[in-house]
Amino acid sequence: MRIDPFGLERWFAEYEHEADIMLAESGIRSLDASRFDLDPGKLGYVIPTNGDPEFRASVGDRYERSADEVLFTCGTQEANFLTFLSLLADEGAVDGGNGESGVGSGTHAVVVTPTYQALHAVPDAFGDVTRVELEPPAWELDPEAVADAARDDTAVIVVNNPNNPTGQYHDEAAMRAVYDVAVERDAYLLCDEVYRLLAEDPQPPVASYGAHGISTTSLTKAYGLAGLRFGWIAGPEPVVERAWRWKDYTTISPSLFGQHVAKQAMGRREDRILSENRELAAAHRDRVADWVDDHDLDWLDPVGVNAFVTVPDGFADAEEFCRTVVEEASVVLAPGHLFGFPDRFRIGFGLPTEELEDGLDRVSRVIEAHATEADSAAASGGDA
Repeated sequence: MRIDPFGLERWFAEYEHEADIMLAESGIRSLDASRFDLDPGKLGYVIPTNGDPEFRASVGDRYERSADEVLFTCGTQEANFLTFLSLLADEGAVDGGNGESGVGSGTHAVVVTPTYQALHAVPDAFGDVTRVELEPPAWELDPEAVADAARDDTAVIVVNNPNNPTGQYHDEAAMRAVYDVAVERDAYLLCDEVYRLLAEDPQPPVASYGAHGISTTSLTKAYGLAGLRFGWIAGPEPVVERAWRWKDYTTISPSLFGQHVAKQAMGRREDRILSENRELAAAHRDRVADWVDDHDLDWLDPVGVNAFVTVPDGFADAEEFCRTVVEEASVVLAPGHLFGFPDRFRIGFGLPTEELEDGLDRVSRVIEAHATEADSAAASGGDA
């Protein structure tokens, strides 16, 4: 098995620990632990290791699923990883591995890109991936293109909605059309929905569509609780059961602290947490929109706290721009070549307001300084 280096994580490893401002982070600002009771009792495993049954039942209700159709994981990353293992690592696994044909059997995945690298790199390590590219500037999901890419051996179609890095929120009609493609191919539609609850009017989750729908998510992005490392898979019981078998070989159980705080965050505190975070995301989105206009850049007005912005004039590509910004202004942005688009960069605007303002001001100074240098160089060339 071969896995590609995770480009975004390697980029962060190179710069984020020494930079002053992380303007590439994809989540909302972190909540303070003091808002929660942090005493879960004895520090043992979560028993049963797939998560507290009553809490799984409560989460399952959100998807019109039972407790046995929910598996708690260490973040969305593990949720996606275990789902890919259950669908692609052993053909026919979802029907017990007895060699009989079943929904999801196969080693081929259709992945809508650009997206978070793990959503195409992990299935590519286990099988064969066909990408369906979203096209700028609208980044609209095309169900017909997905249908053209699907094959008889397609086990899963993968969509991230709202999308990272573009912030596009694919409409429900398009998502249901893609779900129909999965049904026609006896495959699953896996949707990473980690940003869904940052939308003012969230769409129904894919796991509620029917037997072929799988949703993965966590409390990392919309809730501002990345440090909990608490997420889940919601979907058909055969897939969830197989993922649980794989989890025995990864993290065994979800985080005890994570589950303890998650119960609180998803209980009576939930409406307030989500309301605060949506208000912050909306206010920051408006601020970044003004900044984008001020510099004559282009983007798709996003849902969530990520945007995919065109590179300013005067730079060869996004990598040169982002390296210049971090080296001259100590601000980390994410160059678009990591998502397959070297003429754009990802900016995250979910961080605290003061940090956002400082970061935008610093990047502005870099853009303006290089524009002045370019103008001076052009003038010198004209006088020669």
